[in-house]
Amino acid sequence: MSTAPHSPADWPGKKFGLPESGARSVARAGRRILALALDWIIASVLSLILVPQPQAGGSAAWTATNPFATLGIFAVLQVLFIATAGGSIGHLIFGMRVVPLSPGWVGIVKPIARTVLLCLAIPAVIWDHDQRGMHDRLVGTVLVRR
Repeated sequence: MSTAPHSPADWPGKKFGLPESGARSVARAGRRILALALDWIIASVLSLILVPQPQAGGSAAWTATNPFATLGIFAVLQVLFIATAGGSIGHLIFGMRVVPLSPGWVGIVKPIARTVLLCLAIPAVIWDHDQRGMHDRLVGTVLVRR
């Protein structure tokens, strides 16, 4: 994390040449949280359908999702959609995309590494001045508005 003070004229993404607002500006926390929640709901529903957990007593009714299955489905969806569509389902619905700081395609390695770090949770809640989570910072990506 940068320890240098920032002037009031600075905004997230300025040092990367990103605009203060609008398209290609750094996505703010509200959109990120909504996208994450939507992605988790989708993974939970798929987990409920694909990996049902029987109730106590042997009943076949579905009562809960398997947390590891949900996390695995979440991870697969993140990698698949970021690598092919530029963002997760939640990102795309809430008008965001993941872009590399270097020119070109985000590739497959960055989405895999980003997702592993995101699934660990801690890197995702540590943000720098540019509002990039450590999972984005460590792999050289930024989440921007479309």
